[in-house]
Amino acid sequence: MRVLVSGAAGSLGRVITAGLAGLGHDVVGLDLVPAPEGTTFPWHEADCADADAVEAVVAALTTGGTLDAVVHLAGVPEELSLPDELTSHVITTAALLDAMVAHDVPRLVYASSNHAVGRTPRADGELTEHALPRPDTYYGVAKVAAEALMRLFVDRHGIDVVSCRIGSFLEEPTTLRGLSTWLSHADGLRMVEAALTTPAPGYAVLYGISANTRAWWDLEPGRRLGYEPQDDAEAYAARIGAGAEDEAEAAFVGGPFATAEFHRPALGS
Repeated sequence: MRVLVSGAAGSLGRVITAGLAGLGHDVVGLDLVPAPEGTTFPWHEADCADADAVEAVVAALTTGGTLDAVVHLAGVPEELSLPDELTSHVITTAALLDAMVAHDVPRLVYASSNHAVGRTPRADGELTEHALPRPDTYYGVAKVAAEALMRLFVDRHGIDVVSCRIGSFLEEPTTLRGLSTWLSHADGLRMVEAALTTPAPGYAVLYGISANTRAWWDLEPGRRLGYEPQDDAEAYAARIGAGAEDEAEAAFVGGPFATAEFHRPALGS
């Protein structure tokens, strides 16, 4: 498959682009910054919030050829003001969706977040893909809005979208919460590969975590799409001691994002 990966220079992007290329996919990177040293695949430097720039990239890739999918990983992974979050996650998604429809690109794989449902109390039990939106931050609000926008484009234009609500994408878990929310680098690649290749998903949501013994989220939606995680955070449990933040981080699905530390005006800095 020929795949455009936005946010290709980020921590997730570097793992996914290298992994997809290693699996034989024809990868094209897109980011605000130049390609990292040693990058061996084509690269476009552009702001995904700039619709004209995104259109130009997708037009170039589909002139005389095809683009099979977009993996949208671009976006600031931290809490900002509401307008900044909407720009980072919704406007960028809109720009890519418009360009995809204009140039017949049939599939989008999106890096959503557990923070779209992060204010859900842990006492509610294991979350499925049918959990109602319950964001814990403006970051989470923007992820919910991006998911709604993608659903609209699926219904209007018949494209395929897989929204991956990612947990904690790290080389290894570092906190007690991480034993439940961890997504290993290898499983992150397995997740994206499954989302790219599963037949006709329409609009689908999966939870991006590894096969963790203490998982908070249902892995069955991902398994229906062909995502079979192989790693388990429990392998690191003996290295992780108790922390003062453990109780607070276990109260809600979003962990620290659901604490008072993140309470701030929507339009403030």
